[in-house]
Amino acid sequence: MAGSNNIPSAFRHVCLILAREPGHPAGDPNDGYDLMVPLTPDGRLDADLWRAHRDACRVRRFTPGREDRIGRLRRKPGGQWFVDYEKGERVDEAGFRLGEERFISGEYVSINRAGRMHTYQVTRVEKPT
Repeated sequence: MAGSNNIPSAFRHVCLILAREPGHPAGDPNDGYDLMVPLTPDGRLDADLWRAHRDACRVRRFTPGREDRIGRLRRKPGGQWFVDYEKGERVDEAGFRLGEERFISGEYVSINRAGRMHTYQVTRVEKPT
């Protein structure tokens, strides 16, 4: 993940782990995301700080048996947040109402990956080191 050089203090390292779903009755701690994102005091994505520091908003996708994917958190003009692994107009993985979700430990967020919605639990939110 990106280092903490020159990013505002509102940035947090957030870890999301696959929650319980069909095929994974106990979830999977080896399937998830590491995010470097700006959060408001109540734990929501801060669109203004994102806009000012887009390149610092990084995503690492980890999945068992696959190489990690590194991308950026992006936002469409209508407000939908998505993960962009490759430059271009295509949305690689779209968040479901991520702008309304709270990124605090124990909460859940959903991400559409390869046409299928998956739920992830926020397991860690901390200041970057």
